Amino acid sequence: MRSMSDDHTHVQEFFGARAADWDTRFPDDGPAYAAAVDALGLREGDHVLDAGCGTGRALTSLRAAVGRSGVVLGADLTPAMLEAAVRAGRNRDGVLLLADVAALPLRTESLDAVFAAGLIAHLPHPAENLRELARVVRPGGLLALFHPIGRAALAARQGRQITPDDLRAESNLGPLLAGSGWRMTSYADEDARFLALAVRLVREV
Repeated sequence: MRSMSDDHTHVQEFFGARAADWDTRFPDDGPAYAAAVDALGLREGDHVLDAGCGTGRALTSLRAAVGRSGVVLGADLTPAMLEAAVRAGRNRDGVLLLADVAALPLRTESLDAVFAAGLIAHLPHPAENLRELARVVRPGGLLALFHPIGRAALAARQGRQITPDDLRAESNLGPLLAGSGWRMTSYADEDARFLALAVRLVREV
């Protein structure tokens, strides 16, 4: 069995090796990120986390959505990705945290929303990790699980087939979210994007 430290090392090695040219590999994703952020319906002054922010490609759109009075955080496990975000100047739009989304250094119910691009496939313990995201979001707050291309297009890019156990399949993702403190409110899996939105349920006492 792989330990949590093994999972961390694998993620850091995978993304660390790709951080320097990550943005140049996907230069046309900006509009898809902006549209996904818009779908969250953030308001002036909201507090939002980009979980697994990578090079911070969503931070500018998130800052525009919440305004200067809002709070934008970007958390990632890979130092090289955060360094690339700083080089791109995206630290001006949000506070960058070197942090694991499985154990966020944030207060319970301190956020209005979480944006997560390409994150779910890299979660070592999806149910537990989604519960941690629910912990830091207020009841009624939102989660966006996003990828700038759909499942079929992504699988083709990676030279693989979509399998029935794909966590991003609607039939799998809905129950996974429901068991982790969320209720899925919308689901889109198209060539040009994958976007599932969920609302954080009232915490049971």
